[in-house]
Amino acid sequence: MADRGDGMDDLDHHRARNLARGLGWASLGRGVVQLSAPDTVRRLAGVDDSPVARVMVPMVGVREFLHTAVLLGSRMPERWLWTRVAGGAIDLAALGCAVSRRRGRRRRQAMTAAAAVTAVTAVDLYAAVRGSRRPMTHGLTLRAAITVGSRREEVYAFWRDLENLACFMIHLRSVQVIDETRSHWVAEGPAGRTVEWDAKIVEDRPGELIAWRSPDDAPVRTSGVVRFTDAPRGQGTEVRVELCHDPPVGPAGAAGSVGAAFARLLGEHPGRQVRDDLRRLKQVMETGEVVRSEGSPDGAQALGRLRQRPAQPVMSGGIP
Repeated sequence: MADRGDGMDDLDHHRARNLARGLGWASLGRGVVQLSAPDTVRRLAGVDDSPVARVMVPMVGVREFLHTAVLLGSRMPERWLWTRVAGGAIDLAALGCAVSRRRGRRRRQAMTAAAAVTAVTAVDLYAAVRGSRRPMTHGLTLRAAITVGSRREEVYAFWRDLENLACFMIHLRSVQVIDETRSHWVAEGPAGRTVEWDAKIVEDRPGELIAWRSPDDAPVRTSGVVRFTDAPRGQGTEVRVELCHDPPVGPAGAAGSVGAAFARLLGEHPGRQVRDDLRRLKQVMETGEVVRSEGSPDGAQALGRLRQRPAQPVMSGGIP
């Protein structure tokens, strides 16, 4: 499957989405307190007992319940985080008035409450800004999945050794591991050209997930995430891959020479290419080699490239 546009499925947005839902639960807790114990809230915040204050505290509780509804009920809760930022700004304005009008202990209470609301609002602002980002808005997002008849830990370990990727990714010439998180990638482009870039692992959960991305100043902006889960009925491992590519855009609005080469490298059917790569991964994991024929979709040229690559050791494939 391949789709263009400004999707929110990048790993950073996945994290922002989880943070937004966490703040939704925080709103629920705050709303319960504001409505169930408004007198205690006013006393701790150093707010007076005027009719306005008596109405305002429960109203804040209702507002927090609204935050909970949109943050926990929306498919894209990060888009609603600015409502929490706005609510925090209103609360800070009210507490600022309380600080200016109070003296002694009541003023210290109001200042403490204002400091707490400031901290929470800062978290809201951070999450809202992070959720509003649109990385790779002009790029290409590719997704594919396959079931591999090997244990999840084995498939993860094979992929985590990044040099193994060249065994089954047909256009990838090599991956050189620099250190625990950084690596250098070389891909084969058209007319014998090569495209090179660095990448860094940004999240690594053994047996579950590997995520990587290139630096912002790389000639090609690319990122990816691969997830490993147990297949139903003990059939092996489900491997789900998401790749995002964004060739750089020059002043004239066209991709630069390196970016253009990278775009051509993806071919006319990039989604099918990713699925073919995963099928080769399945063959490598289950049989120890890529089984190819001259009549395969990639043809004799692809077979020749694979034959030229040194054999890679593969752990025992298959499930006993």
